[in-house]
Amino acid sequence: MNAFNLLSVLLFFFVIWLYFAPSDALNFDYHNEAELEVVLRNFTQTTKNINTKLYSIGKSTFRRTPLWVMQLSSVDKSRKMVPNIKFVANIHGNEAVGREMLLHFMEYLRDNYEKDNLVKCLLDNSNIHLLPCMNPDGFNVSIMGQCAGDHGRKNGENGETEDLNRNFPDKYHENRNPRQQETNALMKWMNDIPFILSAGLHGGAMVANYPYDTREIEISDDSKKKQPSETPDGDVFIHLSSVYASNHPQMKKIQCTTLNGNAPKFENGITNGAAWYSFQGGMQDYNYYKHGCMEVTLEISCCKYPMPKELPDLWEQNKKALLMYSLEALKGVSGQILDDVSKKPIGNAI
Repeated sequence: MNAFNLLSVLLFFFVIWLYFAPSDALNFDYHNEAELEVVLRNFTQTTKNINTKLYSIGKSTFRRTPLWVMQLSSVDKSRKMVPNIKFVANIHGNEAVGREMLLHFMEYLRDNYEKDNLVKCLLDNSNIHLLPCMNPDGFNVSIMGQCAGDHGRKNGENGETEDLNRNFPDKYHENRNPRQQETNALMKWMNDIPFILSAGLHGGAMVANYPYDTREIEISDDSKKKQPSETPDGDVFIHLSSVYASNHPQMKKIQCTTLNGNAPKFENGITNGAAWYSFQGGMQDYNYYKHGCMEVTLEISCCKYPMPKELPDLWEQNKKALLMYSLEALKGVSGQILDDVSKKPIGNAI
């Protein structure tokens, strides 16, 4: 074999290797559930500079798809009182941007750990838990490019499906909607891990929405329906929502037009949930009243399921906001309440 032929053969095998070799770089495209699992498993295998843990919190109701969570941290395992932060995306199956944003956020944190002091500070002092898809069954039937409507919103394709963001126990009212496996998985997750900060990623609007979404007494007078339903920590929620909106280049500016032609106006890119529209059984309310976890709902794209070409711009819009919001978990005062005799921490002390 002459040198030219040998070079051609080597080049051929090199091209084949490049095609099939695992790549660390995440493409800007939507990943189905099988692809999502491959991305997450590959991430754990190739990440060496920080600690990662891939785990499932349960399975979806109808297709029994695992609900995968990626945990990232560089905290010493012997350290106590480390804040836990979670992000949950794709609660509504047809609101797909958030699942890809969390995958890119995962990659961004790893790739910038040695380069960005803020990223290093976050990972050195907290545990980040990313759930890219809470509703794989709904995502499975959703239609790419469909910017509005409810097709795929619920957790499946038959008449027994439920809106997962109406499926949690409500602070003021009995929720009679059949509890779904996805909801049970989230509730158990919150019981198992003491999260202090959280965000749910949605689409179809551009605003940071804070609790409560529910009202103790529903308002029938249209002139009063824009009144907020406040929590005792309303000032903190306004601050957290403002942190995200202020670090997002579009959230304070854009008004998304709805199907009926309305373009809701949100002062400074934030709103109380009930002041926008009230509903019962929401996830952010449950986080707060049941577990004391500060969760806001982040509406991050006017189009619910935009084409993949829009993802790079959406990532650039949300990259800094996700980081700065996460860093809020490192503020405040922490401590332990100890038993007077055993000197051991008392769980759930009030």
